[in-house]
Amino acid sequence: MKRAQVFRLSMSHPGDLSALENLITGGTVRAADVVAIIGKTEGNGGVNDFTRGYFTQTLMALLSVHLGKPASQLIREIPCVLSGGTEGVMSPHYSVFCVSDDPAATRQYPQALAIGTAFAPVATEDVGRRAHVESVATAVRQAISNAGIDKLDDVHFVQVKCPCVTVARASAAIAAGKPPRTSDPNRSMAFARAAGAFGVALALDEIKPDSFDDDSLLVDFTIQSPRASISSGVEVESNEVIVLGNSAAWAGDLQIAHRPMSDALDIGGVFDVLADLGIKASPQVSKHDGERIACVLVKCEPDRRGQVRGHRHTMLDDTDINAQRHIRGAVAGLVAGVMGDGRIFVSGGAEHQGPDGGGLIAVIASQQGGA
Repeated sequence: MKRAQVFRLSMSHPGDLSALENLITGGTVRAADVVAIIGKTEGNGGVNDFTRGYFTQTLMALLSVHLGKPASQLIREIPCVLSGGTEGVMSPHYSVFCVSDDPAATRQYPQALAIGTAFAPVATEDVGRRAHVESVATAVRQAISNAGIDKLDDVHFVQVKCPCVTVARASAAIAAGKPPRTSDPNRSMAFARAAGAFGVALALDEIKPDSFDDDSLLVDFTIQSPRASISSGVEVESNEVIVLGNSAAWAGDLQIAHRPMSDALDIGGVFDVLADLGIKASPQVSKHDGERIACVLVKCEPDRRGQVRGHRHTMLDDTDINAQRHIRGAVAGLVAGVMGDGRIFVSGGAEHQGPDGGGLIAVIASQQGGA
């Protein structure tokens, strides 16, 4: 049987992979078992956030040494999804997802954490268009198959990293007679996230192929996937997909649960997802239960209506601080306060990913009685 493990590691700067290197050299982690990374760096989260590329470059160089493969090959095999911006109490960290085959493993629980990954190319001129949506959907289906998840209801979190359209990429596409949907890099990130969310929804049968067109993206917000977490950046050139769910075909003591967050103040959603895993917050998770938590994944978005529970917010009107930095810091404070730990993945830009002004939270934890 396959067994998933998750290691949540801190870093002192975006190129600090010393914690992972120590686990590999110490024998705790086999480099060959590393299948994906999801992390937070202290960049700005924007088009020019090079902390994400810095981390990815360092990671691939480290794994290259231990695996004897070129970094240029590994970067096309191991999804490395990074969200920039550790506003407020968020602590820069990365979660390492490992998969191993254990012939002697026996099932301890009805289901355990299952992980699947996939890559899918997307041309610059297709970013934010139907072809992009279908590319993501194909990759998500492949990742679900790779994870051995039989029921779509057992998929709890789909992380996708999409490329965005830089000025250089836009110029090259236009010169080739294939103009992109937008030449604005920031706008292209939003279109890419929207296409990623539509792709996840399509793969999970949350929407039908004839229920949308190109004009639906960033317009029809009734279309959404409550299990999608989409990021976009210049450091990737294809869609990178990580599917997390539960499966009876996997061994281990980890399990994942997810809940929607209806808005930026939905602390009840945080309590509910913990309760699904047998963890009580009263009002904060105990130290013992906190040690069971392996990973916390959150998506959030400033409410486009300019209000939170009927009261005006100023995130969208602030010309000094980007709205995404506002919402990341606010939601991170709420969630970290419950968890008692700032090592949480909180990503902004939740277009079509859960309710307007809200998002989702997923938690991976060891099951009660597990190691």
